[in-house]
Amino acid sequence: MKRATISEERVARLVIEADRAYCSGIWIMRSIARLEQELEVAAWPDSQDLLFDCSALSALDTTGAWLLHRTIRTLEQRGRRVTITGLRPEFGALMQLIASCAMASKTIPPTPPNFLTRVGLQAWQGLQGMHGMLAFIGETAIILLRSLIQPRRIRWRPILHNLQSAGFDALPIVGLLSFLMGLVIAYQGADQLQRFGANIFIADLVGLSMLRELSPLMTAIIVAGRSGSAYAAQIGTMKVTEEIDALRTTGVGPTELLVLPKLLALVIALPLLTVYADITGILGGMIMASSKLGVSFDVFLDRLGDAVSLSSFLTGVGKAPVFAAIIALVGCYQGFRVTGSADSVGRQTTVSVVQSIFLVILADALFSIAFNWLKI
Repeated sequence: MKRATISEERVARLVIEADRAYCSGIWIMRSIARLEQELEVAAWPDSQDLLFDCSALSALDTTGAWLLHRTIRTLEQRGRRVTITGLRPEFGALMQLIASCAMASKTIPPTPPNFLTRVGLQAWQGLQGMHGMLAFIGETAIILLRSLIQPRRIRWRPILHNLQSAGFDALPIVGLLSFLMGLVIAYQGADQLQRFGANIFIADLVGLSMLRELSPLMTAIIVAGRSGSAYAAQIGTMKVTEEIDALRTTGVGPTELLVLPKLLALVIALPLLTVYADITGILGGMIMASSKLGVSFDVFLDRLGDAVSLSSFLTGVGKAPVFAAIIALVGCYQGFRVTGSADSVGRQTTVSVVQSIFLVILADALFSIAFNWLKI
């Protein structure tokens, strides 16, 4: 007879005799540590059939049941047939629960989708996002039309607040970058124009490039990164904290309160910022033309009036309201798509900036095609 006593007396015991293993004592958490260590070095019989007699178990908790189940599974994997007898009904139910949990944890994970499946899922998600965006634009358009018909519904205080934050507060960064852009364009073109003795045409280069394309596009990109992301973050945070649901509960439409003031303020602010960017960009070009090519301010302005027509100026300014509507709608829509956590706020804010810049550049390209077709 071979005996191996595992753990201390009156705590937890396992006695191995021939083809039988006698479990007794209290197999609970406080006595399981030493039992687990000594089970790893226990000498098991060579018999293929092994019987676990648990009739002397006085206590069994989840930890003890897990250890007993793991020991039996290890023996079965080594080719032995293990049978358990003498378990109390409550202990047997606990062992069945442990066994079912172990089987669930070994469930084979689903195979990852193949390439075509991933493409299909992404295309479907894109279509769903486009459908949601179109529905959001339609809802905003209806509320805007209703507000224009009934001007008393327009909330002027939020509009003025957004006009300050999106317009007035953006003047320093827009002016600085536009001024530097004018300097760069004049500097890059100065060498080529000076080579052919066409110094005066620096006014044409700076004026047309800034007024028609760069000023509205650059201003829109700055506002998309600055204000569009702020719109998404603000609305997303309100949705996480359930303020949006509170507004709906009190009968206040979140679109009328949050989206419409931002849209109207940005439609007003972006054309003004574009004109401001035109002025600072031309100022930068004038300074570089004076220092690099010797073209005085008076000569530069005289040539600028001949080179840049009113239609060119209005072409650039006319793009701004469209860019503003794109930035405001995309930012607010992505804010409403936030779900449940702060991580979602950051993710949708990033998406709003990327989508806004992409759609602004796409709209600018479409404007260029349309203006070329219309000979403007």
